[in-house]
Amino acid sequence: MRLGVIDVGSNTVHLLVVDAHRGAHPLPATSHKRELRLSEHTEPGGAISAEGAGALVAFVRECLTIADDQGCEDLLAFATSAIREAPNGEAVLDQVRDTTGVELQVLEGADESRLTFLAVRRWFGWSAGRLLVVDIGGGSLEFAAGIDEEPDVALSLPLGAGRLSRDLAGDPPAAADLLVLRKQIRSDIARVIRQLHKVGEPDRVVGTSKTIRSLARVLGAAPSGDGPRVERVLEREALASLVLRLAAMTIAERAALPGVSASRARQLLAGAMVVEGAMELLGVDRLDLCPWALREGVILRRLDWLDT
Repeated sequence: MRLGVIDVGSNTVHLLVVDAHRGAHPLPATSHKRELRLSEHTEPGGAISAEGAGALVAFVRECLTIADDQGCEDLLAFATSAIREAPNGEAVLDQVRDTTGVELQVLEGADESRLTFLAVRRWFGWSAGRLLVVDIGGGSLEFAAGIDEEPDVALSLPLGAGRLSRDLAGDPPAAADLLVLRKQIRSDIARVIRQLHKVGEPDRVVGTSKTIRSLARVLGAAPSGDGPRVERVLEREALASLVLRLAAMTIAERAALPGVSASRARQLLAGAMVVEGAMELLGVDRLDLCPWALREGVILRRLDWLDT
């Protein structure tokens, strides 16, 4: 079947159209995305602004047109932390539904973590053994660990790269502000580390997200044009050095790094600090990168459901 998935993230809204059936590798047919940055289109109280909601409605309309033109037989639509945590999130969902007819399903943080884990498990297979998955988005950081397709533990923390970047003033940010942020990141992660250690030592530790891929690319990983099956890794020692470099750079200087778009440059430092903190507290020297993440997990779960 041809399946369309609309992913409303904190940074990007993305339509992915795939040809898929249960037991087969989903084959991407069309991708259409826009960086709406809903997490930044907020009012002082955290509500999504009228401008942000209007941009979302307009883009969902575009996605519907493309999905129809591409012959989609089924369309899924989901939203993550930007909508989930906004005080007016329900009103935004109603506006999208009433205007476009699309019912956005809001995923809880733990569900994001579980679905991403499923995608990683399917990508690496059973031979990977016990997995520990680290995924950072614009609004949240997810951990999941386990040996099956359903993780033994799935956690979500409000440590997204976009969220934390809003607290960093200055370009480059002041050293004192970075120290405060570093302490916050590590204290929040430290509170949940025991839950991850309790389920056993991982055989493979995996990183998945645009932020982690960008950090790996800056450190010399193969570009996306080389295809998804090229091995890519992120090493903690190199990342620690990169964090120091990024802290001294302006946003414009970060945007000039390989694999870093101008729109992502502002968030790169906070994202790097979160990933470094997670790797250090977990005692992990290397992340193996996975090209599949939440969207693919949603697709795979949908196909499983259709088969039953």
